[in-house]
Amino acid sequence: MLQQNYPNPFNPSTTIAYQTVETGRVILKIYNTSGQEVKTLINKMQLPGNYSTEWDGTNEAGKWVSSGVYLYRLNVNGSVKTKKMLAIK
Repeated sequence: MLQQNYPNPFNPSTTIAYQTVETGRVILKIYNTSGQEVKTLINKMQLPGNYSTEWDGTNEAGKWVSSGVYLYRLNVNGSVKTKKMLAIK
């Protein structure tokens, strides 16, 4: 289960919460609307449970992203959920 980020819209950071029901590889990535990967927030094995992580609005190079719509995608053992969020400056 992937929850809506909070706050949304956000500036400068936002929290993304999710729940896993089985042990497995959890990958949480941020994409722009062109489908380009912006940042990987999580890529590790996790036990079942409730989790949250914060995105500080930066890309992999540590630079602030521009205002606009971004997608965050949670992949747990091949099960994928995606939601939208809005970054504002």
